[in-house]
Amino acid sequence: MTRGVLRLSVVVPTFNEKSNVRELLNRTEAALGPCGWEMIFVDDDSPDGTASLVRDTARSDHRVRILQRIGRRGLSSACIEGMLASSAPVIAIIDADLQHDETRLPVMLTAIESGRAEMAVGTRYAEGGSTGGLNQARVGMSRFATILGRAALRQDVSDPMSGFFMLTRPVLDETVRGLSGLGFKILLDILATSRRPLKLVEVPYTFRERFSGESKLDSVAVWDFAMLLADKMIGRYVPVRFVMFAIVGGLGLFVHMSVLVGSLKGLGLGFITSQSIATGVAMAFNFAINNIMTYRDQRLRGLRWWLGLASFVAACSIGALANIGVANFLFLERAQWALAALAGVAVGAVWNFAVTQIYTWGGGNKR
Repeated sequence: MTRGVLRLSVVVPTFNEKSNVRELLNRTEAALGPCGWEMIFVDDDSPDGTASLVRDTARSDHRVRILQRIGRRGLSSACIEGMLASSAPVIAIIDADLQHDETRLPVMLTAIESGRAEMAVGTRYAEGGSTGGLNQARVGMSRFATILGRAALRQDVSDPMSGFFMLTRPVLDETVRGLSGLGFKILLDILATSRRPLKLVEVPYTFRERFSGESKLDSVAVWDFAMLLADKMIGRYVPVRFVMFAIVGGLGLFVHMSVLVGSLKGLGLGFITSQSIATGVAMAFNFAINNIMTYRDQRLRGLRWWLGLASFVAACSIGALANIGVANFLFLERAQWALAALAGVAVGAVWNFAVTQIYTWGGGNKR
């Protein structure tokens, strides 16, 4: 590679990957040579000191950069920020755990620089690729998710769930403003957002065992994937977060009624007392579940959790007044009582979502 000419930016999202950083750099240099590339680590404030290690490394290695994010999480959003901070005409995404085969990077880069492709995808499912040492349960989950992912796309690709790919900057510029940034499948997000079929090549590779550390795949990651699919299917009509917020609200109504009945019938408390307890419990339930699921990438912790709860209760209290006011107004105007009630619920739900998105999870309680 010609010294001084930057051809490739490699974006690496990290969370607790300190033990893998140096090995990834060494293997990438062995694959790409000593120059012509940069590596941008996007770290979600790892408690193991990943960001500090990368920062120390960058002092003596000009190819290395670090973006440390405070108060927000998410692999897809990390990749987006890393790509936007990159400088090269071609950008690669690769995990820090060394399960992706970095020796395939030159093949992918050649395919793009030759003009044969504007995106190169590392695939486990084309001829020559393999899921490697994944256990059968993980393989089954991956293949099922792949089937769902392909159903959301306009073009055929064998491994839309791959986290190992390369693209040109024009492709990023075309799609970035429509990306949801939800979950951990950024490739699927890009392919589903593109308004045209991309010129794509697939590069088979064998998925390897994690080099060090623990897998981030859990049941909530499955929820993130569902959020991404929902966003791509209905996001143009209604924000997917609002749909999830409304679903949690429905669960909260069930909690409210259960506590109300328990307080009235089980404890023998008065209606006003029982209603007050049920309302408080339901609000706390809604906040906690939304914090874990709907706003997982902006999850509040510690003192910010309590501040968030306070702002959520305040907003929903105003929303309840708006609910009652609208319903009462329509009822007095001789609207059918059920329609008046539904209109009040809708207004309250929209208010609660809009206000809490801004003041509870939108930055007011961030560090």
